[in-house]
Amino acid sequence: MRKKVTVVGGGFVGSTTAQRIHDAGLADVVLTDILEGVPAGKALDMAESAPILGTDVHAAGISTAGGDYKETADSDIIVITAGFPRKPGMSRDDLLKANHDVIKGVVEAVVKLSPNSILIIVTNPLDAMAHAALKLSKFPKNRVIGMAGVLDSARMSSFVAAELGVSVENVHSFVLGGHGDDMVPLPRYSTVAGIPLPALLSKEKIEAIVTRTRKGGAEIVNLLKTGSAYYAPSAAVFEMVEAILKDKKKILPCAAYLEGEYGLSGLFVGVPVKLGAKGIEQIIEIKLEPEEKAALDKSSASVRELVTVLGL
Repeated sequence: MRKKVTVVGGGFVGSTTAQRIHDAGLADVVLTDILEGVPAGKALDMAESAPILGTDVHAAGISTAGGDYKETADSDIIVITAGFPRKPGMSRDDLLKANHDVIKGVVEAVVKLSPNSILIIVTNPLDAMAHAALKLSKFPKNRVIGMAGVLDSARMSSFVAAELGVSVENVHSFVLGGHGDDMVPLPRYSTVAGIPLPALLSKEKIEAIVTRTRKGGAEIVNLLKTGSAYYAPSAAVFEMVEAILKDKKKILPCAAYLEGEYGLSGLFVGVPVKLGAKGIEQIIEIKLEPEEKAALDKSSASVRELVTVLGL
């Protein structure tokens, strides 16, 4: 029996995520949106590409304007991308309350129909929205995951590869912390063909890459003018979905609910985790230098501010 993935939100991130899952033949896909016709049209377009791609998974699209999510029932994974987009000059914090209302409506609807599913949260501010989803769903913490570190690490890796003129396949970057301006790229744990990044680049060039990584989302927003990134975010979600559905036990940086790990409790923070069929199967603690730990604490404090505003 094929797996089933629901993607809530038919915008660029959601529809591109659904397309990647469909095109890879990974699972049947249900794309939802509050707009009439749009998710159905995009799903039909995907379905008509199947004979060319040679994939037999199904694609369906439904409007949830009336609150009807029944087509999402028995999903293995539910990816939530729905929410208001980030615009030029808008911080992720500005999105907080509006997107919390979106998360509340979606989570309450989908968990009733898919009580054994795993939630992957993409809606920003991501760490706070994942926290809200955990509380609303009442799921165990291993089944609510925020997509952040995979994306931020990919951005850093692309910048490193370009600077060194090497294949992106050689580069493995490591970014922890909240998904925002206080994220914590870790050059010491980032490698190129196994070689630590500080052995290959000057401190100044590493700092420039770290700064660009932190501002990676805003850089794209400023270039697009009327939208935000979706190719890299959807690729990041796909990697997480694949790791779970194939039970790969893959170690990836994701937003996970911490209960004492890294000296932090009661927060979603980006840390390395093992992803498998049960969701987050292990939170991996690595040794941090004092300045790295201080940066992680600062990033976590920013997340806590948002969670406190929401009263979670």
